[in-house]
Order: sequence, then C-alpha cells, then structure tokens
Amino acid sequence: MEIRGERITIRTLKLEDAYYMNYWGKHENPLLFDYNIPPLTKEEIGEWYHYKIQKDKNRYYGIFNEEDKLIGYLGIKRIRKLFRDSLLGIVLDPNHINKGYGTEAILTFLDFYFNEMGMNKMYLEVAQFNKRAIRCYEKCGFKIIDRYLDEFFNQELDLKDPHFLEESSSFVIIRGRIYNYIYKMKVDRKRYLKAREEIENEKARDKIRPTTV
Repeated sequence: MEIRGERITIRTLKLEDAYYMNYWGKHENPLLFDYNIPPLTKEEIGEWYHYKIQKDKNRYYGIFNEEDKLIGYLGIKRIRKLFRDSLLGIVLDPNHINKGYGTEAILTFLDFYFNEMGMNKMYLEVAQFNKRAIRCYEKCGFKIIDRYLDEFFNQELDLKDPHFLEESSSFVIIRGRIYNYIYKMKVDRKRYLKAREEIENEKARDKIRPTTV
C-alpha cells in the first residue's frame, strides 16, 4: 500500500524501515524521552517489529519525505470494524519535527482512512504537556473530548528540571508517584474535511498575499 501527499509518502512499515530508526535523532526534553527510539540490537528491533505487526487489530505505516527517507511512522490500533474506528499513534524523527511533516502525514492518511477504508471516526491520546503535538492534531480536525490522569513513564524525573517546571500544571504527585494528564481526542470525516478546507484556503491566501520589499 502506498499513499502520496505533496511532500510525503506513506506505505506499509517494513522490517528494514525499523532498522533505520536507529539513525534517528533524540529529543532533549526529558518529558519526551519516551518518544526516543532506544538503542536496540538487530534482534531486538526484529522482535519489536514483529510484535507490532502481529496483531490483526493493528496496522503500521512508514512516513517518507521527498528524499524517500524514513522520517516517522504511524499506526492505527484497536481497530473496530463494527464501529469503524481506531486509535492513532504517530512518531516522528526529532530531526524532522516543526517542518509540517506531521500535519501533512495525518491529513494524507485521514483521506485514505475515511475514503478508502470507509472508517467513521479516529481517536488518539496525547499528553497535556505536548502542546506542539496538540496544535498539530487540532489543525487536522481533532478535538479534545476527555482528560484523565496516567502514571508518568519516568518516575525518576527531576522535578527541578526547567521543562517540568514549565509544564508542572500537567502533572500531579500522589503519594510520591508522578502522574500526568492525558487528553483523549477525536476526529470524524466532517471535521477532517473542514480542517483540510481551512488549510487549503490558507495556502491559497498565502499565494496571493503581496510580498514586501
């Protein structure tokens, strides 16, 4: 399967793609360390890959840029054919964030998801402190429908770290354990189409906007 956008291409994730993730960059923000690809052996990468794809209710895809370089992957999990919905997950190489690839990848995949797969809704979960990701999701038409507390992945987090202090309202300490707020978000076909139209209109305005000298 292959889906093409303006700059990116999405196709079924292969084992050789998983091997390439070892060359990705790393997030310096400790709140995002869980998104870093850990240094794994070839055997461990193979185990991770086969664990991901073995479930019938999961599908994973690689995201490739203009140079056909793997810059991320996305997956839809908990696919429910009866309800025609699923849960989205997306990870980008930190070297390629803030370039619009995430927004384009999601919109390109949503077009396939609603029109080719015939799905009705898509959900995702994102940490409240991950404001960059939330802005991207909202731009693609997702809206927040719920919020809950979950145990933070790193219980050794330095609570004096500037990144934590800046986002301290997203965290709660209960009996010495660190928890963070998670947003649940949802998009349906109608909201996706509206979001895509707004982005296309903005691009059109940018093209006719006079440049200053």
